[in-house]
Amino acid sequence: MEIRVTMLGTAGSSPAMGRSLPAVAIAYEGSVVLFDCGEGVQMQMLKYGTNYSRISAIFITHAHGDHIIGLAGLVRTIAMNKRSEPLLVFVPKGYEDVARTLISFDRAMIGYRIEVRGVASGEVYKGRGFTVSAFRLDHTIPTYGYVFKEDERRNFIVDKCKKLGIKGELHGLLERKGSIRIGKRLVKLSEVTRVREGKKVVYASDSRPSSATVAAAKNADLLIHESSYADAQIDLAKERGHSTAGEAAGIAKRAKAKHLVLTHISARYSSPATIENDARKVFKHSEVAQDGEIIIV
Repeated sequence: MEIRVTMLGTAGSSPAMGRSLPAVAIAYEGSVVLFDCGEGVQMQMLKYGTNYSRISAIFITHAHGDHIIGLAGLVRTIAMNKRSEPLLVFVPKGYEDVARTLISFDRAMIGYRIEVRGVASGEVYKGRGFTVSAFRLDHTIPTYGYVFKEDERRNFIVDKCKKLGIKGELHGLLERKGSIRIGKRLVKLSEVTRVREGKKVVYASDSRPSSATVAAAKNADLLIHESSYADAQIDLAKERGHSTAGEAAGIAKRAKAKHLVLTHISARYSSPATIENDARKVFKHSEVAQDGEIIIV
C-alpha cells in the first residue's frame, strides 16, 4: 500500500517566508494521522490537499508552542464540519493538561469526543494496517519521536499455489485458518507465502542526535529529522537542544535509512542549499523539505 507523507510545515521555532510551523501528515488507506500541530495547520492541509476530516489521531512531539498551538484552531475547524467520530491526541506524559487547555479554553461547541493520552516509549496507537510507536528524544523538555510502521503482509507464491491447486476462495480460507487440506496433503500458509516487511517512516523533531533515534530508524524507508542549523552553528544547536544537518545525516547513515528529509529549518536560512550540502557530505540521500512536498513511500 502507498504511504503518502505531506510536509505541511517545515519551519523551526518561528515561521519564515514559504515555511509554516511544524506539521507532517501521513495518509494511509483512507485515514490520516498528524505529527505535530503548528499554528494554522488546517490552512496548510487545505492548501496541500490533505483532508483534515479524516484525521484519526494527532501525535505531538513536545509541548513547545510551535509544535502544539495549532491544536486549538484545528479541533474547532474539524467541529465546523460536523465530525462525530472521536479524535485521539497524544502528548508526552505529564503535558496532557496543555493539550486539554488548548481544546477547551474558549468553551467552543465541539460536538465530538477528544481523548488526550500521555505518551511514553513503546507502541501507542494501532490503526488499520499500521502502528505508531514513540521513542524518547533529547531536547530541553520531554520530547518523543514517532515511528509509523506498516503491518507486515503475506504474499502468495503464485507458482507454488498453482502447483498445489490453490486458487480462488482457497486463498482466503488458507489465510483465515492457517492451513487447509488439499487432497491428502495438509498445506500450511507458511509453505505457499512469503512475508513482506512493512514500510517504516520515522519522525524526529526536536532533538540532539540520539542513539534512540538510530535504533528507531533502523532500515527506515524514510527518516524525517530536524535540522535547525547548518554545521557551522553546532554550538548553537547544542545550546538549544537541536541538531545540525551533518548530525542528522549521521543518524540516517548509522541507521541505514533509505532516505533522509530535513525539517524544522531555522528562519536564518533564506536558502536550503547550505543545510542540504552539509547533510549530503555525510549521507547522500538527503534533502531539505519544502512546505507542501509530498513523499510517496
